[in-house]
Amino acid sequence: MPVLGELQAKIGAAFVRERAAVLASTIGVLGGDFAVAEELVQESFVAALESWSVSGLPAEPRAWLITVARRRAIDFIRRSVRHRDLLAALPAVEEAMEFGAPPQDERLALFFTCCHPALAQESQVALTLRTLGGMTTEEIARAFLLPAPTMAQRLVRAQSKIRKARIPYRVPPREEWAERLTAVMTTLYLVFNEGYAATSGSSIVRVDLCNDALRLARMVVELTEDGEPRGLLALMLLHHARRAARSDATGDLVLLEDQDRALWDGAAIAEGLALVDEALRRGPGPYGVQAAIAALHARAPRASDTDWPQIVALYRELLRRQPSPVIELNHAAAVAMVAGPAAGLRLMERLAGELGDYHLFHAARADLHRRAGELAPALAAYRQALELARSEPERRFLQRRLEQLAAARG
Repeated sequence: MPVLGELQAKIGAAFVRERAAVLASTIGVLGGDFAVAEELVQESFVAALESWSVSGLPAEPRAWLITVARRRAIDFIRRSVRHRDLLAALPAVEEAMEFGAPPQDERLALFFTCCHPALAQESQVALTLRTLGGMTTEEIARAFLLPAPTMAQRLVRAQSKIRKARIPYRVPPREEWAERLTAVMTTLYLVFNEGYAATSGSSIVRVDLCNDALRLARMVVELTEDGEPRGLLALMLLHHARRAARSDATGDLVLLEDQDRALWDGAAIAEGLALVDEALRRGPGPYGVQAAIAALHARAPRASDTDWPQIVALYRELLRRQPSPVIELNHAAAVAMVAGPAAGLRLMERLAGELGDYHLFHAARADLHRRAGELAPALAAYRQALELARSEPERRFLQRRLEQLAAARG
């Protein structure tokens, strides 16, 4: 048996990995009651921690957790007047609960329930990030640039509406896909982004969230002929392919231009490039255009070989299709690579009002001032970025840049 520290680490990893599947299964038993399901899943994790700390991890942690959570859900239904209408379904549920054999994966049903058109889109995204992504309320609030109490209220209202409106817990028929696809893809991309560039914590990448988003994106691609889901999956794959090169041996951030491209995942890049071509043939949307930009980075053997003029053109097309201040910021950074730092800074300064609380806006400005040799404004912008950043690797990177510039300034 592994030593206690190793075992606890494995237990923690199992909880992170299996949470969404266990929660989705429990919500299914409870007929869509998110709040109760979360409580019962938490109780099941506590029970697992107590049991596994003594006996070690079972051969099938997901099956163990789902079975325990479902049993707790069934006990809750029997005790609850509010859930008596579910009693008739219990025999079938119990018959399907053969310990050691995981029941059918219900995460896709949970996904579409969270993205039901009866919910406002911001609630759809927030609820999916909470249930399937496993993000905390605080993390979701930061992603939306909202106070945590406001986000907590939004989540409670969304869960309550699903229960009271009896929104069905199922994958919808094909004719209902179009109205939900935008919310589904938005949610997937936000889950992936939180994994790819964690907003807080000690790691740059949360591989569990990236893998969940990729797995769900593959499901969406299998269920639709549209080009945009393929563009989204391509975009995720091309970014995720760089994960091993995005930090050094000490966990510190490595910028794209400084990454060892030999560490990039060639298989993921090949799959992503093929999907980009497929998305473009089927008619690209915003995700397809972003994937085409990522493909240009992936195809460059060295940073100096990057086709920046083409990237600028693609960002212009993206702005035409999906204008946003963050896309404008990326466009300005690309312009700087073609026309110089001053040109990029002129475009960025227009965004100060909308992106004043976004740490990457100040980090981008700081970098361009640094490249232009303007040390005083670079220092000021790096300080603003450091004040707003929450990820520890990003904070260490910004602190190092501040120290380097201070030393150069003398």
